[in-house]
Amino acid sequence: MIYDVIIIGAGAAGLFSALSIKNKKVLLIEKNAAPGQKLLISGAGQCNYTNNCNLDELLKRYGNRGRFLKSALFNFSNTAAIEFFNRHGVKSFIREDEKVFPESLKADDILNILISCCKKNGVKFIYDSPVEKIMYHEDKFFIVKTTNSSFAGSNVIIATGGMSYPNTGSTGDGYKLAQCIGHKIEKPTESLTPVYTDNYDFKDIPGISFKNISVTLWRNNKKINEFRGDLLFTHVNISGPVILNNSRYIEKGDILRINFTTFKNSEEFKNDFEDLILASGKMNIKTVLKKYNLPKRFIGKVMKLTNVDEEMICSQLDKNKRKKLIELISNYPFKVEKLGGFHVAMVTKGGISTEEINPKTMESKIIPHLYFAGEVIDYDGDTGGFNIQAAFSTGRLAADSINRALF
Repeated sequence: MIYDVIIIGAGAAGLFSALSIKNKKVLLIEKNAAPGQKLLISGAGQCNYTNNCNLDELLKRYGNRGRFLKSALFNFSNTAAIEFFNRHGVKSFIREDEKVFPESLKADDILNILISCCKKNGVKFIYDSPVEKIMYHEDKFFIVKTTNSSFAGSNVIIATGGMSYPNTGSTGDGYKLAQCIGHKIEKPTESLTPVYTDNYDFKDIPGISFKNISVTLWRNNKKINEFRGDLLFTHVNISGPVILNNSRYIEKGDILRINFTTFKNSEEFKNDFEDLILASGKMNIKTVLKKYNLPKRFIGKVMKLTNVDEEMICSQLDKNKRKKLIELISNYPFKVEKLGGFHVAMVTKGGISTEEINPKTMESKIIPHLYFAGEVIDYDGDTGGFNIQAAFSTGRLAADSINRALF
């Protein structure tokens, strides 16, 4: 038998491709014993599967890959995803931050709908079958070789995911398959990951968070980027959306300068703080710092790092300690030791080069009838449902392109 479509990988992208192919023989090959292993742990098992922002905002949430994903996201939008699951009996819950979850907060409900739709569509599943090789024949069909057997297909969709959470089966298999048939691979690195820093001083105050603060990124003494968002101290690293979403730009050895205040920059805080100290001579410094709505434990920590006694009054604060306090509060330098590894990174940056994929079809520009979908492609989205949405959208676009070609 020659299948019309062979899909490699039964994650979010592969499943959505499979259920979207119309009236054709579809084979879905999965290396694991069951489908959707990474989907099941997404959103801590609650499955934040998309985001309710408008389409213009949606396109901005993929770094410099929004343009590549535009056709896919317009073809199957976040609104369409919500409607799809509602139509199949899974109502959605939209949080205040626009993250979208199944109303039950169970990833199983999302996965079960995808599997059920595939089965109704006549998709054949094969499990426990890692794909070892893909061969393309000039008479326009593929041979897909697994550890157990070989299969022939007129079209192939590679949807094997990236390298994050390798215990779910995401171990970069698709990169090897694509590379062997001529595709370029952009180096896979961790994304949506916390950052570990040299001499991390805040391990004893985990859980402290800051809302909408400024982080500037420096490399070789040059400012190369600036971000705003929420930040979190953990017991081992710095995290939170402003770190996770921008980890795609961060490298070992970079300096992150963090302004923990609501002031636009360190200079503005410096001017305000010095005026306040001058006007509050007999007041306790710790009391004065409360004006800036900083967490109590954070104030205590920076005072300790500056060797400022908690009972010291403002008139006793010398120039050097005042300067150090200003830096730690409004321009704190963190030197990046490393990013979190693939075992904690939510997604992968890098993968199959977008230069070699037609963004309007997800078809290879090198080999006809070969398509790609999901995280195996070189894109990565912000936290908040954007990566699963892109998996659905690229999977749907690949399927729709095949549907048009086969009719």
